[in-house]
Amino acid sequence: MNTYKHYLALIIFIFSTKTTLAQNSIKEKILEIATIEEKVMMPMRDGIRLATDIYIPKTGKKVPIIFSRTPYNFNSWVDGKEQTRTMERAYEALKRGYAYVVQNERGRYFSEGEWDILGVPLTDGFDAFSWLEGKEWSNGKIGTLGCSSTAEWQMAVAALDHPSHAAMVPQGFGAGVGVVGSYYEQGNWYRGGAEQLLFPSWLYGVEHDKFKPRIPSGATQEDLIRISRFYDLGPENPPVDWAEAFKHLPLKDLLKNVNGKKEIFDKMIRRKPNDSQWFDGGLYHDNMSFGVPSFWFVSWYDVSVAPNIALFNHVRENGKNDFVRENQYLVIAPTLHCGFTRATKNTIVGERSMGDARLDYDKLIYGWFDFLLKNEANDFKEKTPRVQYFTMGINSWQTSENWPPKNTFLKTFYLNSNGKANSRFGDGKLTSSMDRNGIQVDSFYYDPMDPVVSYGGGVCCTGNAIQGGSFDQRKMEEREDILVYTSDVFKKGIEMTGFIESTLYISSDVKDTDLTIKIIDVYPDGTAYNLEETIQRVRYRQGYDKEVFMDKEKVYKVDLTPMATSNYFKKGHRIRIEVSSSNFPRFSRNLNTGGDNYDETKSIIALNKIHHSKRYPSNIKLPFISK
Repeated sequence: MNTYKHYLALIIFIFSTKTTLAQNSIKEKILEIATIEEKVMMPMRDGIRLATDIYIPKTGKKVPIIFSRTPYNFNSWVDGKEQTRTMERAYEALKRGYAYVVQNERGRYFSEGEWDILGVPLTDGFDAFSWLEGKEWSNGKIGTLGCSSTAEWQMAVAALDHPSHAAMVPQGFGAGVGVVGSYYEQGNWYRGGAEQLLFPSWLYGVEHDKFKPRIPSGATQEDLIRISRFYDLGPENPPVDWAEAFKHLPLKDLLKNVNGKKEIFDKMIRRKPNDSQWFDGGLYHDNMSFGVPSFWFVSWYDVSVAPNIALFNHVRENGKNDFVRENQYLVIAPTLHCGFTRATKNTIVGERSMGDARLDYDKLIYGWFDFLLKNEANDFKEKTPRVQYFTMGINSWQTSENWPPKNTFLKTFYLNSNGKANSRFGDGKLTSSMDRNGIQVDSFYYDPMDPVVSYGGGVCCTGNAIQGGSFDQRKMEEREDILVYTSDVFKKGIEMTGFIESTLYISSDVKDTDLTIKIIDVYPDGTAYNLEETIQRVRYRQGYDKEVFMDKEKVYKVDLTPMATSNYFKKGHRIRIEVSSSNFPRFSRNLNTGGDNYDETKSIIALNKIHHSKRYPSNIKLPFISK
């Protein structure tokens, strides 16, 4: 037994020594080529100071800057151990001749001030650029880089057109998008007027309490560096079973029910899609200018893929000048939120294999920065396609000058049945022409207390409640409250790439309800993999500036928010769509009362009817590629 304990202790010692050496080696590598200035308190115009770490290469020359501003913890010491993640990113920049700067948003960790999601002043970014461009080691050019909440501030700051902001690389940037064309995402808070429930769970995990420990104003850099070794200011909330927590009503008390900080959520849950406050914060809206060349990175299974692509198109058409419009590039990967670099030789997303989905992201990104921040006459423009997108099914990267590709055409498929499209055992069909002989309506009951459960899809930040990606939907399709419409078998393979438009005609016995659609690739053995999904709250069918409720049994046309994907349907496969009234907890439940939903605890079971006839041609327009 003593020998066993000795051997075990030796193994632990060797492992911990290797870990320490690995941690030390990255810092040692950095210090060989750079100096590190930690906890620099960068002043904003209102006197608030933001905690910033600056990595400066020892070149003796003026260098460009890669700047990352984040709400997340980058303190180099966490739980008594030196962290390497930020240092690894810094080293990648430094060895290529860049300074690397990482900064916390105001109110986060060692930064002063009060934090507000999507409400941090845009001027903080502008002021940071002005402070950095004047440094003696700076060449005056700054590129911004980051994924998710480290990306979402970049678009609106680009509208301020700071002269040093020469390039940006936003990745997984959905929550920075406000209104773009027909999309009223409002920072991912909404989809089609229905709340996306990723935010309460995300806020629970990251929001600092109003009673958090605070560093006294005026603390010196020396003091901040010293105390950061003891206090990283990173809270650790008790775990929550979000699969159960999301069920709580009223919705406005969801965070209160798990003892979470609720002030920001309290404020935002009451905002309607067109509330003027959405236009006061840090969101980008399509009525704003845009003056920065951008390399956009998007994922097929992220929370906001279609609006993200729509923003790329918007900037290509509406950038402030020819140079900005010409220098917009896009990558669309078959991954989850911010999962670009986790692709492997056999990338599994959910249950579906995407094959080898890797790209050399560092080469792409630094080629982009070299071109714009160093003015290098490299081959980025010649060798980088305007759009690189991954087509699932054939599991292959493809390229195009536009999105969607110019050889895309829309083909309309109509919903048909003999009145029994309920579940995959029903008679629902997806056909290229309307069947005028069948029963021209399908009915289902939607009970908000027994909603259709989210299974896969483009998700983020929902804890154990939803696992994102592509999953076999057959078990879900046994439910009677899901209408299932399936095409005939394809006699030859066909590629579907682009935006997907859908129109449903609904009548109901309630004032308001939701409509959901899911796109499916059905394999010859019946496996049914989800591709994309969306939702529309019916009260917003005429726009988000007004609520228009339904009269009982009257038929209404509803255009759902467009979806986007790229998938190859091989010979023998079929296309399927699912139609229902819930996709919970990815989206909040409509309680069907016509009330505000967020403050209600009682619901009404709705009898919803989907009409498909010459007069009411419920349909979906699918973007196919002509070869």
